[in-house]
Amino acid sequence: MSLNDPLSDALSHIKNVERIGRKECIVKPASKLIGNVLRVMQEAGYIEEFEFIDDGKSGMFKVKLRGKINNCNAIKPRFPVKAREFEKWEKRFLPARDFGILIVTTSKGVMSHRKAIERGLGGHLLAFVY
Repeated sequence: MSLNDPLSDALSHIKNVERIGRKECIVKPASKLIGNVLRVMQEAGYIEEFEFIDDGKSGMFKVKLRGKINNCNAIKPRFPVKAREFEKWEKRFLPARDFGILIVTTSKGVMSHRKAIERGLGGHLLAFVY
């Protein structure tokens, strides 16, 4: 664990556990941002559920996996994106059209790029999952 970017560490841990075929993993340290990214992944159907476990320190998330993640990673630097620029970033980070999601932080919270396009919102790219 590098602890310089907890989101990147969490996503690569989930990807590695998913690759070896386990059904759940523990992500620590926990943060609001990681919780929001997990919620978006859950809404998109990539993970089953997750719960916060308070260990008296920074806490952790117990994540139940579905076996649907081929790849997921944090996007660095966190590029700013306008509402009509998402297609360019989809081409860069996702393997095919309508396959996978970009996770974006907007003024209305963390959401998938599809929801951001629907609402006409821009923001900053956080991660991709497919």
